[in-house]
Amino acid sequence: MMKSLRQIFSFTLTVLLLTPAAMLEAQSPGQQVAPAAARQQAANPRQSDAQAKIVKNVNYVVLPVTVKDHAGRLVADLRQDDFRVLEDNVEQKIEVFTAEAFPISMVVLIDNDLKSKDAPQVEASLQAIVGGMSAEDEAFVCRFDEYFYPGKGFSTDPDKLLTELKRERLGSRPSVATPGGPFAPPTINGQAVTGGPAVQSTTIEFGGKPTKALDDAVYAAAELLKDRGRDRRKIIVLISDGVNAPKQNKNKYEVVLQELLRYNISVFGVGVGTVFIDRKFDKLDRLARYAHNTGGDVYYGSHRDDLEELYARVTEEARNQYTLAYSPRGTDRGAEYHSVEVRVKREGLNILTRDGYYAGALPAAR
Repeated sequence: MMKSLRQIFSFTLTVLLLTPAAMLEAQSPGQQVAPAAARQQAANPRQSDAQAKIVKNVNYVVLPVTVKDHAGRLVADLRQDDFRVLEDNVEQKIEVFTAEAFPISMVVLIDNDLKSKDAPQVEASLQAIVGGMSAEDEAFVCRFDEYFYPGKGFSTDPDKLLTELKRERLGSRPSVATPGGPFAPPTINGQAVTGGPAVQSTTIEFGGKPTKALDDAVYAAAELLKDRGRDRRKIIVLISDGVNAPKQNKNKYEVVLQELLRYNISVFGVGVGTVFIDRKFDKLDRLARYAHNTGGDVYYGSHRDDLEELYARVTEEARNQYTLAYSPRGTDRGAEYHSVEVRVKREGLNILTRDGYYAGALPAAR
């Protein structure tokens, strides 16, 4: 009797052990692929909860916020209850708060029309931009003078970016001006031309007047950034002396600013040469206006070492912003523009964020 019981038990145990294997073999090919797909998904970088919420809820207004103390140092120890957000003077409930670093999508917009003494300093400093990037950041190198010259596209490869930056020769023009994608070809007196002037010197002026189209260049950079996704910090690093020729631009400053605010793009200006001295005489200081009105910042330098340090400060500041998000309530949703104000409880702090936003199309998540 005991021997029979042991045989029955052994047989039952064998059946139980073999059944899962038989069931697995009976699965369809699609079911067998599922574990591999899960492993592949797990291998991808995990999106944070804050980023996932922002991407999922298209109704959120997203505010990157930089906070500095009186000495200009970043303040990194604030909490959600330290902040207040008002839209059109109506207080809003902050639904997402994070101090985590978002990956950066950056257009490096380099002035191709600098003074002869400034261009070599800028050329020698450009490689330092790559040093401030993380593995998830991407950059697109572009130049401008009276035309806009897009580079080779967004890249996360530091070696490719270094190679591209090493080849920058400011003041040189391509034999054929490259409008690139959505940008219209250059025109002279309303007539389309096939190429920019083959001029090697810098600071091109006709009749003592500048010909630089800075506003159009910023607009073109915004077009490159607008679809990069809400889970990325989108910035333009504008390296320029700030000279602008309003009559050379097809897009007025107000139109460009509207595009920047609509797609949550911040401008960080790096002023070169004598722009710091000259800016007090210029009511339309473009570097400062673009930076301050989009929640970015502006720095000034004249030597290579100064510029290299400024690039590091720009990426550090962009990477260490607080991110606040809310669903607008209690305001006129039919209005196109909405003012925004961010306050903190702690006194003596300087807050950098955009002053408002334009309702409309929101960038799709990637």
